[in-house]
Amino acid sequence: MKTTHRYAPLAALLLATAGQSHANDLVFDDCLAGLRAQAMQAGISGPSYDASTAGLQPDLGVLPLLDAQPEFTTPIWDYLAALVDEQRIADGQAMLKAHAGTLATVSQQYGVDPATVVAVWGVESDYGKTFGKRPLLTSLSTLSCFGRRQPFFRGEFFATLKLIQSGDLKAEGLAGSWAGAFGHTQFMPSTYQRIAVDGDGDGRRDLVASIPDALASTANYLKQAGWRTGEAWGHEVKLPATFDVALAGRKSKRPLADWIARGVTRIDGSPIAASDAQAAVLLPAGANGPAFLVFRNFDAIYSYNAAESYALAIATLSDRLRGGPALVTPWPTDDPGLGRGERRQLQVLLLARGHAIGEADGMIGTLTRRAIVAEQQRLGLQPLDGRAGRKILEALRAEGPGLQPTEPPAGKP
Repeated sequence: MKTTHRYAPLAALLLATAGQSHANDLVFDDCLAGLRAQAMQAGISGPSYDASTAGLQPDLGVLPLLDAQPEFTTPIWDYLAALVDEQRIADGQAMLKAHAGTLATVSQQYGVDPATVVAVWGVESDYGKTFGKRPLLTSLSTLSCFGRRQPFFRGEFFATLKLIQSGDLKAEGLAGSWAGAFGHTQFMPSTYQRIAVDGDGDGRRDLVASIPDALASTANYLKQAGWRTGEAWGHEVKLPATFDVALAGRKSKRPLADWIARGVTRIDGSPIAASDAQAAVLLPAGANGPAFLVFRNFDAIYSYNAAESYALAIATLSDRLRGGPALVTPWPTDDPGLGRGERRQLQVLLLARGHAIGEADGMIGTLTRRAIVAEQQRLGLQPLDGRAGRKILEALRAEGPGLQPTEPPAGKP
C-alpha cells in the first residue's frame, strides 16, 4: 500500500530511536546498580542511595554541553558585555546595601571584601535569580554513566548524595547547571561538602535557601584559595609600544618592579606604586585589546571556575560595584557585545518585524538567533552568524521601531 511505504522510513526511524533509548536506559540502570557499592564505600547508606536514585532516568542532553562551555566558546567582549552590564551593576550595588550587615560580618571573618563576594554572586546566579533548571541528581547520574570524565562526575554525584543524607540538602526540587553546580553561588557538590559554612547559625549549610550561608561560603572559598586581605585583584594597564607580548600570560609572573621597569603604567599613564608583589600581564584579546596587570587575588577568583574570562568578569564587576569606571581600552572588534538592556531592545525590534521569538527578556536563545540571521540577510550584513552585536542593533534602530520587512522572515509563511 502506498501509504504504508510513504511512512515506512519514518516508522523505522522511530523504532530505531526507541530502541536506542531503551538500550541507554538499560545501560543507565546497570550503571546505577554498579555504583551502589561504590557509594556505600563513600559513606552513603544503602537505603539512602536507593531513595535518592529511585526513578532516575538519564538526560543525554547534558553530554554535548561538556564541550560547549561559554567561558571558552564566547568572544570575551560578548561574555563580559552580558555579565558586567548596567543592570547587574545596579542590582549588585542594591545587594551590597540590602545585605550590608551580613557582608560586614563575612568580610571581618574571612578577609574578603563585600564587593568581591557580591560580584561572585552576581556572575554565578544573577543574585539568586538563575540557579539553573536541570535536576541535579539526573544530570550528575547521567554524567557518571555516559560520556567522558565519568570518574569526576561520580565524585560529584556521591558528594550530592552525602549532602542529602546529612540533611544539608533536600533531594526534592534540587536543580542547578548541567554540570551540577547549584545554589546562590553555584558550588559544585564536592566544593559544597568541603567549603560551605553555616552563615546564619541554623545548624545547616544551605546555599540554596540561605543567602548568609551562600555569602559566607563564597568568602570562605576565596580565603581557602589564597585570598590576600586588602590587596587588589589587579588593574587595567597601559603597555609601552615595545612591549613583548610573549611575556604575557597568567602564569608568567614577575616581580612588580620588573613590569614597572618595562614601562607598564596605570591605564591613565600614571606610575604604578612599587611593591614586592608578583604579577602577570593578561592580554585576553591580544595585543590590540585591554591589558591587565593581575596579582594573587586574581588567581583566587580564577580557581572558582578555571577560565580567565570568568575571572575577569568577577574582577571587573567588583570594581564597578565599588564605583569604579568601565574599561578604558576598547575591545578589538567593530561589533561590540550587548548588555541585557540592549539585548532586550534588539528583541523588541525583532518582535516588531514579525519574528516569533517569545518575550523580550534579554536572553539570546535559538529563536532570537534565527531571527537575527533573517534580519542580517535582509539587511545585507555579514557574517550571517545570528550574533547579538551592536551592528544589527544599530541597523534595526536606524530603520525605526515598527518597520515591517518587505519579505517575511525565514521560516514564516
